[in-house]
Amino acid sequence: MPKLSVVASAARSPLAKLVDDYLAAARAAGASPKTIRFGYGFPLKEVFLPWAADAGITQAAQVDNRVLDRFAVHLREHGGKRGQLSEHSIWTYVKAVNRFVRWLKEEGEEVKAEGRKLPKLPKKLVTLLSREDIARLEATAATERDKLIVRVLADTGIRVGELVMLRINDFEEQGGNYFLKVRGKGRRERLAPLDRTLYCRLRRYADHRPGDSERLFLALRRSASGDHPPLTENGIQQMVRDLAERAGLQQRVTPHVFRHSAATWMLRRGMNPLLVAQVLGHSSLDMIQNVYSHLTPVDAHRQLMEALRSDRDER
Repeated sequence: MPKLSVVASAARSPLAKLVDDYLAAARAAGASPKTIRFGYGFPLKEVFLPWAADAGITQAAQVDNRVLDRFAVHLREHGGKRGQLSEHSIWTYVKAVNRFVRWLKEEGEEVKAEGRKLPKLPKKLVTLLSREDIARLEATAATERDKLIVRVLADTGIRVGELVMLRINDFEEQGGNYFLKVRGKGRRERLAPLDRTLYCRLRRYADHRPGDSERLFLALRRSASGDHPPLTENGIQQMVRDLAERAGLQQRVTPHVFRHSAATWMLRRGMNPLLVAQVLGHSSLDMIQNVYSHLTPVDAHRQLMEALRSDRDER
């Protein structure tokens, strides 16, 4: 860990003031407080700036490619509490500094760095739930609220943070098609498709659930003030873990596992990757290409054969 004097000097440096300006610009552009704090702020203020101060780097003009290389080497050899950071942490910190460098150049600062190539990440085995697993989880849930949470996560792939922000008026019907209005990252809204049965179940639940909050999913028990508070991300994560244990599933189940499973199911059913990215709230195809490379050649073969059969039938 950096010494307090180093941290203090980092806080006073012109480079540190530019970091503050950068974080303010990102917030003004719509980045969420959570993204600012953990995605941008922590890597820059708690990792990069103390290292830079210790290395005598206090001005943007001192930041060049060699400085970024030395920072990456420091992360690899000395980062972390035990002197060893995971490859994913190194990737996250280098990416955050690259973003900051790009912003400096856009603002006309005299920075000589171009940003460094991100290290390759080891492929992680993606845990998936089958549709049978999801049906078992829903059947195991004791309340309609919990059953609906399972089904919404499984069928839409929305993030847990998006789920807790759903409101009782976030339902839309357009030409006989049904949707949930979802508020995603950067306050971007999108419509997540629902089938009619789930749509009707959610509307009934919204009309009869306890409490006066505008949030859709509420705690079952009253708080000290007498109301039913909205469910939190931690509350849903704990509920999902407990439900998976009671259902007898062997793998670790989190809300994000539902998201991976929904995306994989959509892709294997032949859904256009651009539309999958749209439903999931990704701004590009990068995440689809990077995360869902576990889809096998068998999946590609099956879809191609289906396309060829359709082509023959049309002739």
